[in-house]
Amino acid sequence: MSAAAKIDFAESERVQALHDLNILDTPAEERFDRLTRLARRLFDVPIALVSLVDSHRQWFKSHDGLDARETPREWSFCSHAIADGEPLVVKDALNDERFRTNPLVLEDPSIRFYAGQPISAPGGAPIGTLCIIAREPRELDPDEAQLLADIATLVEQEFTAIRLATSDELTGLSNRRGFQMLAKKALAVCDRAGTPATLLVIDLDGFKEINDTLGHAEGDAALRSFAAELLANYRESDVVARLGGDEFCVFLSGATADDAPVTLEKLAERIDARNAGKDPVAHLRYSVGMAVYDPSTHDSLDELVAAADALMYQDKGRRP
Repeated sequence: MSAAAKIDFAESERVQALHDLNILDTPAEERFDRLTRLARRLFDVPIALVSLVDSHRQWFKSHDGLDARETPREWSFCSHAIADGEPLVVKDALNDERFRTNPLVLEDPSIRFYAGQPISAPGGAPIGTLCIIAREPRELDPDEAQLLADIATLVEQEFTAIRLATSDELTGLSNRRGFQMLAKKALAVCDRAGTPATLLVIDLDGFKEINDTLGHAEGDAALRSFAAELLANYRESDVVARLGGDEFCVFLSGATADDAPVTLEKLAERIDARNAGKDPVAHLRYSVGMAVYDPSTHDSLDELVAAADALMYQDKGRRP
């Protein structure tokens, strides 16, 4: 077994940054596979990987030349690369005391040469490596090291593209696309486990008045403020999103019809505290629709959203 990799950064923040990408356990994507194919060809190696280091495993977003999709973290060469914060080159794993007893060296895929360039999530947290592997000892010259770093930069650019495509630029919450992706996964888990789930659709009231009276800058600030209150009020496991305009939603895994109202009471307290002392025009007011997931009634996430949306408009209609 390899020696434990030294962790010099905030490991919980690093793992959270990886999870925030919502890329773990997703299907293969050509945008990453073309980069590992390129690395494999340019370096003439049998294996090239985009390896992401989770808390207890390393998971391969792309694995050209290797059948496995993940391995235990304690076997991971890549953990050493991200812990050191610099490229890791192992010329001959059998002659390296950190790896000579590693199952990945002694058994398939029989690693002898490894070179890994750390890759970071948007924001800079190191989450894995672009790595190349050979079954015979070899060197990596400076020009090759730069080439590996250049390809790793392309991997990071794809992470940024994914983040931008699923995040709302103004509030930092998931956007509609990100919500659909995350909530569908969460709903499938609840369905399989037989656990409850509740969806809240929340629409700001009087938002047009804020824009018209105080200006769009104040309107944007109100949206950011409401998003911050939602994030502070709900759990990390809940999916909080801005669907567009002044419409937000929260998917609560494991929440029943009795649980969700409790969270709404706490949210109301937070918003009241936020509104205190502000121009009444700038006060945040909102309507809520709550739908509890029922597999006999809701065939899809879209049906659950539609049910909560209809109830939100009923709530809005009762308000002055």
